[in-house]
Amino acid sequence: MIYQLFLKGGPIMWPILLLSIATMAVLFERFLFLLTESRRRDIKLVRKLFELVEHGRIAQALSAGEESKDPVVRVLTEGLRHKDGSVSDALLEAANSQLDRYNKGLVVLDTAVTLGPLLGLLGTVTGMMRAFSIVGGGELAGKQAAITGGVAESLIAVSFGLTVAIVAIVPLNFFSAQVENMRRQMEAASTKLEMLLLRFAGGSSAEEEELGAATGNREVR
Repeated sequence: MIYQLFLKGGPIMWPILLLSIATMAVLFERFLFLLTESRRRDIKLVRKLFELVEHGRIAQALSAGEESKDPVVRVLTEGLRHKDGSVSDALLEAANSQLDRYNKGLVVLDTAVTLGPLLGLLGTVTGMMRAFSIVGGGELAGKQAAITGGVAESLIAVSFGLTVAIVAIVPLNFFSAQVENMRRQMEAASTKLEMLLLRFAGGSSAEEEELGAATGNREVR
């Protein structure tokens, strides 16, 4: 039944079929990816890293985050690894790398949302052209089936094209929301880590000044 309906949709149905296959493959892969990533999340480890950094135990914090697969922990670990250099650049590069993993495949869904209805519209145009060409040729007797077939072709194509777009748009919005949520979490964690590192560096500088002043006083005596 579906196969016969597919054939009645005309040649434009083949690009729509390819688009639908690509869409379903991306949907399956993205849902599997989010399920895997949700199992990798480790909020307790993120808090532990902040506590270690706050107490100046940078090396221990770096060691604790090295083996983690939590994306936020990975970003923080990269920042700690470059604490003596450009922490902001390291955090930004690591965050972009993680977000690229979350954005993977979304361009296919975005294309399906736009291209599906356009392909359906193209099928509508070709189907109507076929029907009108028969009408314009005269001698309609016995050609009613061909005329209705052209109209059916146009309706079937646009229906399938819209179906692909509808199937893709809801998951696309969901995945985009997940990307935005992860981006906010990484930004908040990165900002907090930078503040802790600055506080730790400031505290170390103050301690060195006090130690230098005390040493100078002892030398004067």
